[in-house]
Amino acid sequence: MAGTVKYACWHVLGAGAIGCLFAGALQRAGSPTTVLLRAGATATGITVAVAREGATRRVELPVSTAIQPGHISHLLVTTKAQDVCTAVMSVGHRLDSSSQVLLLANGLGFAEELRASLPSPVYYYGTTTEAAYRRDPSRQNAARREIYHAGSGITRIGRPGISTPPAWFEQWARAVQPSTWDPAIEQSLWLKLAINCAINPLTALHRCPNGDLARPHLAPRVANLCEEIMQVSAAAGYAEATANLPARVAEVVTATAANRSSMLQDVLAGRATEIDYITGHLLRVAVRHGIAAPANEALYRSIAALAH
Repeated sequence: MAGTVKYACWHVLGAGAIGCLFAGALQRAGSPTTVLLRAGATATGITVAVAREGATRRVELPVSTAIQPGHISHLLVTTKAQDVCTAVMSVGHRLDSSSQVLLLANGLGFAEELRASLPSPVYYYGTTTEAAYRRDPSRQNAARREIYHAGSGITRIGRPGISTPPAWFEQWARAVQPSTWDPAIEQSLWLKLAINCAINPLTALHRCPNGDLARPHLAPRVANLCEEIMQVSAAAGYAEATANLPARVAEVVTATAANRSSMLQDVLAGRATEIDYITGHLLRVAVRHGIAAPANEALYRSIAALAH
């Protein structure tokens, strides 16, 4: 039919809270969306139920597994940072130079690893302040995801050196609101990393909610971390992005006072953390520029030791 809009068909890697939240939004907005499950999964579809402020919205989503055939034109990746490369490589046979891959995971460093192993797709990068978590995931089955949408935020997407968004972004922005095309996405990604470095590992180490970082026994440690992070940022070319880092961190701590960081949740659940792609990435950049960051290094070692 003349004038019919052709919607991008999305596949989503990462069936956690954010992955399901965005998959459901895309499907409801008219973009056919498939959730990619691990090999061996038997579900033929999943129901995503997103609860917020007393109301629940449900959407049915088809599923596929990585080993199945079929070209993937648009891929959203919301896995943990340490799983990005393995997850995307598992569907590498379904991607080509026309495939659009949006990496929306915490931390930095995994994108370089992925591009080195799989350079052919067109990669985009994003960061979001949407807040969501799975309700009692231990009791959920493979065919159902109960998601609590804890708070709205902004999703920034971009590609270094590209000022004009791709054709699919207009549909994305209607589905995931608010979203913005960010020509300075590298600066935004670094600021998100800097804030995560100042908050997540410390909350994980002390087993505390974000708000506790404003208390007298932890606030000086946060300030020390921020000072080092700003020095590394300036050396790496991100001085402007982190110029008011202590204030930005304080804002996040206050706004999310009752929240448990994703790293704390991983530690409490006995899961691997994203420390290598958060503080670990910061430290690799620090070494590259000859900057000492002893407070961040000590924190990194403490969190890394929890995995052993």
